[in-house]
Parts: sequence; structure tokens; C-alpha cells
Amino acid sequence: MASLLPSYAALVASILLGVGGQIMLKMGAERSVDTVGQFLDAFTIGGLFTYALAAVFYIFAIKKIPVGLAFPSVSLSYVAVAILAHYLWDEPLGLSQFAGIALIAGGIFFLHRA
Repeated sequence: MASLLPSYAALVASILLGVGGQIMLKMGAERSVDTVGQFLDAFTIGGLFTYALAAVFYIFAIKKIPVGLAFPSVSLSYVAVAILAHYLWDEPLGLSQFAGIALIAGGIFFLHRA
């Protein structure tokens, strides 16, 4: 398991960078009045760059972690983005969202136990 530690660290980094990229894309979208302006916005460019960096870490992670385990783990980013979106933009975070979060977390838990 210790030999997989760098791969799991890369997977966590990929997930966190993906969350950051998503948040930056949303910020760029909100600041822009048109499509061209959105793609030229610093947050949009930063978000795309952050996604690319997340992909680099993900590629490193799947060298040792089976993709059937690594890719579903990326769904933890959905949980983080839903929570951050609630606090940053007052997006809904009610019972149905918590139920979805619980299902995602449960699925990841069971995948990693196998």
C-alpha cells in the first residue's frame, strides 16, 4: 500500500485541482456578458489551465491505480463543488443534494473496500 501512496496523492491532487478549475470556470462565466468575453476572462483561462494540470496528476495516478477505481473516485469532486457552490453562490443544498452526496460517498467507500 505504501507504494501506492504517491498515486493516491496524485489522485487527490487531481480531484482538488478539478474542483478548483470548476469553481474558476463558474466565476469566469458569471463575470462575462458574452461568450467571447467568457473565454477571454482570466478565471476561465485559469480554470482551463487548472483542469489541464488536474489531468496530468490523474494520468500519473492511473499508472498504478486501476481506472475502474480511480475514475469513480473523481466523483468526490461533485460533492466538493456542490458544497462550495452553496456557500459561494447560494446554490441549493437540500435533502435531495445530501442524498446524492451520501450515495456518491457510499459508492466510493465500497469501491475502495474491495
